Amino acid sequence: MILKAAERGDAPQLARYLLSMRDNEHVELHEVRGFSSDDLHGAFSEADAIAKGTRCEKYLFSISLNPPQGENVGIDAFELAIADIERKLGLDQQPRAIVFHEKDGRRHAHVVWSRIDSERMRAINLPHFKIKLRDVSRQLYLQYGWDMPRGLQDRSLRDPLNFTREEWQQAKRAGLDPREIKTVIQQCWKTSDNKASFKRALRERGFWLARGDRRGFVAVDYRGEVYSLSRYAAAKSKDIEARLGDPATLRSVDEIKAEIAGGMTRKLESYIQEVERDAKQRLAVAAFRKTEITARHQDERKTLAAAQERRWQTESKERAQRLPKGFSGIWHRLTGRYAKIKEQNELETLQAWRRDRAEKDSLIFNQLEERQGFQQEIRAQRAMAQEDLLQLRSDIERYRGFGAEDEKPERARERDKEAESQSRKRSERQRRRRSFDP
Repeated sequence: MILKAAERGDAPQLARYLLSMRDNEHVELHEVRGFSSDDLHGAFSEADAIAKGTRCEKYLFSISLNPPQGENVGIDAFELAIADIERKLGLDQQPRAIVFHEKDGRRHAHVVWSRIDSERMRAINLPHFKIKLRDVSRQLYLQYGWDMPRGLQDRSLRDPLNFTREEWQQAKRAGLDPREIKTVIQQCWKTSDNKASFKRALRERGFWLARGDRRGFVAVDYRGEVYSLSRYAAAKSKDIEARLGDPATLRSVDEIKAEIAGGMTRKLESYIQEVERDAKQRLAVAAFRKTEITARHQDERKTLAAAQERRWQTESKERAQRLPKGFSGIWHRLTGRYAKIKEQNELETLQAWRRDRAEKDSLIFNQLEERQGFQQEIRAQRAMAQEDLLQLRSDIERYRGFGAEDEKPERARERDKEAESQSRKRSERQRRRRSFDP
């Protein structure tokens, strides 16, 4: 079911809207939980009063649960979905109200929680709630076997030749749910009326139509996985043949894999060029930042050295003025006071020297810490780029190996050995290009 949510305030207005019969044929207050009052106006007035003790203006979290058109969803299913939402968002201990609306033969639910934790008198944070609700919604569609809207389908279930590099990496990290694959293929089948439209619908979702070895019609995804059309489209073989014709007119799985390998190899090579281009730009930025940091550090050291020199001259002059001159100096020497003053001056000179050295060390240590942190960023960026390149090259080799199981062992070994050698050469060239250390 579609989940729409928002943080909001103005509890009295929301209560009036939820209980309004103007736009609805039936309105039912299903549950009020966690409030002192058992009616909606009283409960929301309580939420409003508690929120006044905080700085939170949007102290309510409101969500609507809308089942697909034509689906009869029982109260138990609504309550299970609401409980799952509460767990995902951390609202399971919060006061809430549930209201059902019916209009034009459709029933949907509204749930409103108070966001205020009354014990700590602070609002509960709801980070990324739209993403979490989208995941809950997808699972509900899969759980009940409903036709999933395109906007909720896994983004990796589309033509991989249109992926950006980030989308390709995300698709590799995300494991595809077999239920979702089945749902997508069934939707392609239901929304098409001939072979051309079916092939087009499959390609939009990252599948190719092919002739199977024993199963007649199959779908092949960009990873080379093969899916029986009769099983995943939930259609009878005679119906499939009636719509798609003779499977002999289609290309074999191996031929489709070869096409996928060619297209994906070119796409992955473009990703490699993008990674190398990005790395080169980051290297230029890093070199500029290094120059800026170095110049700033040099200025800071010159400024410190000049300040210390001025202070040293001033203090040396003050110490020299302490030593008496002329007849007074002779008298101080005879009484021993001259030696004491001289000893005090020597001690203060040593202390001043140590102080200046400590200040210089402190400045250098701070600069080294900044420079080391910057160097760690550079190493992390290089490692990330290198990892991306290795993964992409590995992906390319995998696509080049599509159908390798049909090769003779000697030829396969030669191909693998040549691929490994080429990979090592590329890695060595890449290492030499990145040997500059900003």
